[in-house]
Amino acid sequence: MTTKLVLLGTAGGPTPHGHRFSPAQAIVVDGAAYVFDCGNGVAHQLARAGIPFSAIRAVFVTHNHSDHNADIGSLLMLGWSGLRSPVRIIGPPPIETMVKQVLEGHRYDLDLRVADEGRRPLHEMLDITESSGGGVVYTDEHVTVTATLVDHPPVDPAFGFRIDTADRSIVISGDTVPCDNLVELATGADVLVHETMHVPALDGLLSRHNGSRVREHLLASHTRSDEVGPVAERAGVPLLVLSHLTPADGSVDDAVWQREAEKGFSGTVVVGQDLQEL
Repeated sequence: MTTKLVLLGTAGGPTPHGHRFSPAQAIVVDGAAYVFDCGNGVAHQLARAGIPFSAIRAVFVTHNHSDHNADIGSLLMLGWSGLRSPVRIIGPPPIETMVKQVLEGHRYDLDLRVADEGRRPLHEMLDITESSGGGVVYTDEHVTVTATLVDHPPVDPAFGFRIDTADRSIVISGDTVPCDNLVELATGADVLVHETMHVPALDGLLSRHNGSRVREHLLASHTRSDEVGPVAERAGVPLLVLSHLTPADGSVDDAVWQREAEKGFSGTVVVGQDLQEL
């Protein structure tokens, strides 16, 4: 058994800017794919990564911010013709309502393709589960996925996920401030994919938004670039992968991200890139 982590999108925030796609990861185990978060462009990025839609077993959403869930409906509809078996969808409320409303908004197209192309109705291929707490949320012959509640105010609930396979353990932080629950979840894992934010570079981002309010939110709900290393060190993981980079507009050099994350961390730091495989 071989487990591969593919970073589909590594940008933080919902606004497209051309440098990186919105947050999404795929774990591929012996040809079976598990998608974590569905930021804008996730279907396109799966295709670019060479991961067929037929490989998708399950989709997990860490929390209901648009940079993490905006394209969950698009992924399902655009990948529909390639799906060969039902897909599990797991995330916090109201993910079931959201998916059903997206599909209802495209009812004309969906019904037309069933009648005209003989497709199996898309809603019959989806098994949606809402979760509000931690614990094992999914298991099959390839993976066991465990969720924990993380601290990303004002979003509640927000999750981090741990994926255990026969040969690796990978943890995806979701969006969070430094969080004891996440450290506990990641303890003993091989890889931690963690969000991070470089505060000195926020001014350009904030100038395009409601600066003071957005700054308050960012500082209260994300992990600073000099905080992420100690989180990984506490968990004892050997490999820290930086993703959900904020800002992700190219204003922060990779060397800066690397240097900041290495503070207080004795392992290896990788500055995540779109379509990077680990």
